[in-house]
Amino acid sequence: MIQLQNVALRRGAKLLLDGASVTIHPGEKVGLVGRNGAGKSTLFALLSGALHEDGGDFSLPAGWRIAQVAQHMPETAEAATEFVLAGDERLTTLHEQLRRAEQAGNGLAIAQAHSDLADAGAHDARARAEALILGLGFQVGQLRQPVNSFSGGWRMRLQLARALMAPSDLLLLDEPTNHLDLDALVWLEGWLTRYAGTLIVISHDRDFLDAVTRVTLHIEAGRLNRYGGNYSAFEELRAQQLALQQAAYARQQDKIAHLQKFIDRFKAKATKARQAQSRVKALERMERVAPVLMDAEFQFEFRQPDSLPDPMLAISDAAFGYRLPGGSEKTILCGVQRTVRAGQRIGILGANGQGKSTFVKTVARTLPLLSGRLTEGKGLTIGYFAQQELDVLHEASTPLEHMVRLARDTGRENSEEAREQQLRNFLGSFNFPGAMVSQPVGQFSGGEKARLVLAMIVWQRPNLLLLDEPTNHLDLATREALALALNAYEGTMLLVSHDRALLRSVCDELWLVARGQVSDFDGDLQDYQRYLMDEARRRREQAAAAAEPAPAGPAEAEAAAPTALNPAEQRRIDARRRQQVAEQTQPLRRALAQAEQRMQALGTEQAELEQGLATPLPATEIAAAGRRLKALGDELAALEDEWLRLSGEIEAIEQAAAPA
Repeated sequence: MIQLQNVALRRGAKLLLDGASVTIHPGEKVGLVGRNGAGKSTLFALLSGALHEDGGDFSLPAGWRIAQVAQHMPETAEAATEFVLAGDERLTTLHEQLRRAEQAGNGLAIAQAHSDLADAGAHDARARAEALILGLGFQVGQLRQPVNSFSGGWRMRLQLARALMAPSDLLLLDEPTNHLDLDALVWLEGWLTRYAGTLIVISHDRDFLDAVTRVTLHIEAGRLNRYGGNYSAFEELRAQQLALQQAAYARQQDKIAHLQKFIDRFKAKATKARQAQSRVKALERMERVAPVLMDAEFQFEFRQPDSLPDPMLAISDAAFGYRLPGGSEKTILCGVQRTVRAGQRIGILGANGQGKSTFVKTVARTLPLLSGRLTEGKGLTIGYFAQQELDVLHEASTPLEHMVRLARDTGRENSEEAREQQLRNFLGSFNFPGAMVSQPVGQFSGGEKARLVLAMIVWQRPNLLLLDEPTNHLDLATREALALALNAYEGTMLLVSHDRALLRSVCDELWLVARGQVSDFDGDLQDYQRYLMDEARRRREQAAAAAEPAPAGPAEAEAAAPTALNPAEQRRIDARRRQQVAEQTQPLRRALAQAEQRMQALGTEQAELEQGLATPLPATEIAAAGRRLKALGDELAALEDEWLRLSGEIEAIEQAAAPA
């Protein structure tokens, strides 16, 4: 297990952890949360061995293999699959040993290398690497493309796949969802749920944390507080704790005031001096309850638009795409017929590569329309948040320079709100105080850049918001502020996001970008996740069909055609077929029901244990609960595999018996 006992940890001169203690048991899936700057990434550096504790004791099981996503942008001409395969360093080492043994003609060493490679899973390593790459949104044709042919976000996906490829006992993931679309995010959730090692993840996506984690570590005031349960359970438990703490503080303040009043009244009277002195000592001995001091919350609001044209946009028989360097055109969407009305709040869904960003960029006027018509309403003002913040930011310019340039570009440089002090005040409301307004944007974090883009959008008073993944790099508090601001916004909004909580809270309708079209999506986000699974199944079936031999010619088909049956005979055959299927599947269905009952019982016991770990317990009980949780997790995983096997067998029997 991982143990921290009274650990102190510094980053430069700043003390981030002070007296922090926590235990993480093998196999646990942990969400690490806390405000920006609290020390989450620094704790990761301690866990990975990049930093050492400045005080206290930290221990990690000897021999544990640690995997994490490299934060640098890979620059290599290596093929994507080879790059991900190299994440398994043992396989790479063994392949090198085999190469040297073959060069030396050492038969014994060759045999040993082949044996070691088999033990290390070399037989299916390439298939596993390709499955990781495809799961994260790449296409089959991209498996052999050079890494440096991809954009920055896609290279970071390859870094994530490389980390998942590495055999590990401890997996550290810092904001793994930042560069993912919703389809890749859903796939990653499934992969991490099946991961057998210990997982610690930093994320600002509450739905992702809820789906993946079962323990939450909260860094606050230099301490680590452990909560049993996912992020939603943590929020509820923490709210209860804060309410109890505030109530205890209020009661203690009343008691202190009562004692102090007695002391002040009677300390000068000889007959009451002893009682007054005893109350003074009682005050001195009293262990004070700290008041609840909440962090100042970041909030902002969109200004009232000057006008609301209706319709905002009318798109007729339009083709969306981009022009290639040679002058030819690459069409992504065609025949698009859409109208955007005033006040609509639209979430745009679609699997990776289907054209969501191309659609938004074209509406934002950063890509030309290839054909058709896109008619803008009179007085349309667009506020555009690009998926890559630097699409609209200049690294060498300061926030103040960005605002001055924006005022000039919008023709408002002579207005009262464009005066320097007004711009400084406005930037201060977005947490850009004093010296920060004069710092180059290139020195800012991703979250600070995103906040500056939001500030620039708000200042323009847009009546149409185009938001392409606006929550990348935003912490949970800023995401909450964005959701509140969007809900109060009176204009029209088109939102592309993998943040399901944001989509649910601010969108009234959903559009689907798929198969070259933009259409209404009739359903919610749960329905969309099912749609993604159906699409993945459809693509697999298409690939399988493409690999099948060509169909027989007319003569062969006629010879193979079955003889038609009369209806009564057909009904008898169908009834006999159903009876045979029922007899064959009955024991399987019985075993399936037993597995489901056992899984439900284990899940209930697991939830009760996790709830118990949220309260203070003796070390022996915590250890026993951790061991039991590990055993429950192992049994649940085995039962889930058994459930999938039984379901597959039942489905195979039913399909085999189905009429052609």
